[in-house]
Amino acid sequence: MAPRLWRRACGFEILFEALGKPRAFCIALDGSPVFDFRPHAMKLSLSQLGSRQKPSDITRLMSLAFQRPDMLSLAAGFTDSESLPVNDVREIVEEISDTESEAKASLQYGSNAGRETLRSQLTKRIANSDSVAESAFRTDRLFITNGSQQALYLAVQTLCDPGDSILVEQPTYFVFLEILQGLGVTPVPMPMDDEGDVDIESLREILKSAAADGSIKKIKAVYLVSYFANPSGHSISQESKQRLGSLLVEFDSSIAVLEDAAYRELYYEEACAAKSVLSIDSFSELPILYTSTLTKPYAAGLKVGYAYCNSVKWRDAMLAVKGQQDFGTAHFAQTIVDRALISGRFDCHLTKLRRIYRRKMEILNDCSASNLKDLGWSWDIPQGGLYLWMQSPNGLPTGSDEGFHQACLDSGVFYVPGELCFVDNSRVDYIRASFGVLNESQLEEAARRFSKAALSVARPAVT
Repeated sequence: MAPRLWRRACGFEILFEALGKPRAFCIALDGSPVFDFRPHAMKLSLSQLGSRQKPSDITRLMSLAFQRPDMLSLAAGFTDSESLPVNDVREIVEEISDTESEAKASLQYGSNAGRETLRSQLTKRIANSDSVAESAFRTDRLFITNGSQQALYLAVQTLCDPGDSILVEQPTYFVFLEILQGLGVTPVPMPMDDEGDVDIESLREILKSAAADGSIKKIKAVYLVSYFANPSGHSISQESKQRLGSLLVEFDSSIAVLEDAAYRELYYEEACAAKSVLSIDSFSELPILYTSTLTKPYAAGLKVGYAYCNSVKWRDAMLAVKGQQDFGTAHFAQTIVDRALISGRFDCHLTKLRRIYRRKMEILNDCSASNLKDLGWSWDIPQGGLYLWMQSPNGLPTGSDEGFHQACLDSGVFYVPGELCFVDNSRVDYIRASFGVLNESQLEEAARRFSKAALSVARPAVT
């Protein structure tokens, strides 16, 4: 009789039989058959787009945590679980349910662009953040998305063909690099200075070279994470933005600007003084998409983001593709955040979150500094956001295949390797540590474990 190997996965028992030919079938735990498949017989030809896709790096990293219940994660940029606005949302849902007509409207499809009252509020919110008149922005230029991630994908999908390029900061949001890879778009590293501003003169040389060989026609956009950036925690100054806008117009006014402001409102004490590119005059001739989210500052599970586009042509293209994907962001989730904004609950919660994240940042910073600074680790203290961006000493590599990463896993802590945030993984001596989801005692323990791993692989200084 053929040997049988049982494996339990995802609530099912899977029986593999060695019958000469690969064969497997799956039964539910109650014994009923579910499916019978033969992997060797399954043929599938993916499109070029499908063939370019690969598992997300963060998904791979998170799978490590699920294998170890005692693992402490400094990797995923999750928000604080204990402070989620459970009571707010409960009250809002009850208010919606009290009026049958509103309850039914909220449970029905909404428009593709999103709930009108929510879009109006968000348009005013951008104006207020930029300290400009509300009349400077139009509600019909703003649309609601499934988190700001969808807006970024729509932007690249409608701007770029495979082989086109987008200028990105070094370092940058690594999931955006995954979007580019999946769509066949080439990221072009944009030099930055130590303060997080664009190195204008170095960028000028890049654009000059591209103009000379004709490749500038392939550069479709520049991507900026302007406020308390993921991963660096830096913000781009208004002066740097002003100069960047002038430089882009000088070379090619068709280069679009993607400004990712996901962390703009998650400052600890003071908002970043720089206006968005929407309100800076040097960008007035350029197509702009400004994206942000209501989930990180309120409730991540609602997945409500938004985008403001100054180009009607580009906006219409993105909305057409969005309509093909989802016919509009979930209307009930939009209704909840709409009411949270109108009632003041959103801003009340956001004020509380700022205090929480400042305290968490201080704990991770202080506990790490007491051990790591003596080993030569370095980082800047952020003024907002969810991350410490830490540089290892003496070029110590921190990639997922390196000894330090394994030492951290052995110690029960893990992080995002900084190489993921650079084009072509060009820097191997950084890590991104997120303090959003762990509680205070867990952050202290995570710092202790991380420091233990750092000490175990410490390299002597290069002289």
